[in-house]
Amino acid sequence: MIDISNKIKTLRIAVARATLKLSNNTIELIHQNKIPKGDPLSVAKVAAVQSAKNASQIIPYCHPIPVDYVGVDFEFGDKKIDVTVTVKAIYKTGVEMEAMTAASVAVLTLYDMMKMLDEEMEILSVKLISKKGGKSDFKTDFKKPLRAAVLVMSDSVSAGKKSDESGKIIQERLVKHGIIVADYSIIPDDTETIKSKLINYSDYMQLDLVMTTGGTGFSPRDFSPEATMQVIEREILGIPEAMRVYGQERTPYSMLSRGKAGIRGNTIIVNLPGSKKGVTESLDALFPTLLHAFKMLWMETH
Repeated sequence: MIDISNKIKTLRIAVARATLKLSNNTIELIHQNKIPKGDPLSVAKVAAVQSAKNASQIIPYCHPIPVDYVGVDFEFGDKKIDVTVTVKAIYKTGVEMEAMTAASVAVLTLYDMMKMLDEEMEILSVKLISKKGGKSDFKTDFKKPLRAAVLVMSDSVSAGKKSDESGKIIQERLVKHGIIVADYSIIPDDTETIKSKLINYSDYMQLDLVMTTGGTGFSPRDFSPEATMQVIEREILGIPEAMRVYGQERTPYSMLSRGKAGIRGNTIIVNLPGSKKGVTESLDALFPTLLHAFKMLWMETH
């Protein structure tokens, strides 16, 4: 199975359709409720719901998913029945296979219940009609690349006693998303130095995004949240909330991060933890959704 443990939960929706070819005489028997095995539509609907909930038991690489909704609709045409299945789930991966499995099993059930009446029946197609809620739905395109800075705040790293790893992880992720890293700096845990760098990034360099790492814990030298709060003009509560919620599902220590986020001018400033794991998980929680913030900041349609 594909590892989806780093993904966030979103509302996933998939619609699939399967088509069964049959004679118009058989269709008329359905309408007259004269199928010997009973009402094929109601049985096919139950079969579709059950198969959507159990797709992972049939398809080896399909993840078990807590399905929230399964809708089944039948549409009669000339010598055919279209079965359309809609599946919804709030989860980390899509529900396309659940919808397609459900549509397939629905027409197979119809076939099984009427095969003694119609030797010309044939399953014509099973196809995905639409899907929503995946990462591509939250991708934001810009006319020109965003410009960002990575600020590492650590006494030991700035003194050369340790090498930086967290800042490099942030830099790599930004580049992956097409963001230009205009500056990468390492400074000590000093409030005035932090404030000076943040003001320079926003007021003079006029960068779009500043991501800091380190100084969000409880030690006497962890000043980044306090320094950030003295610099920003508007706080963004949801960003650190999202990082902590995401992290808390993976480690109970996430609640101990004091990171802040906010806006100064047209620059978004975000405090990330200092550890490699904390930074990686925080970036997983924020991207690509964070990029939509710039559409809002620039008063573009969103």
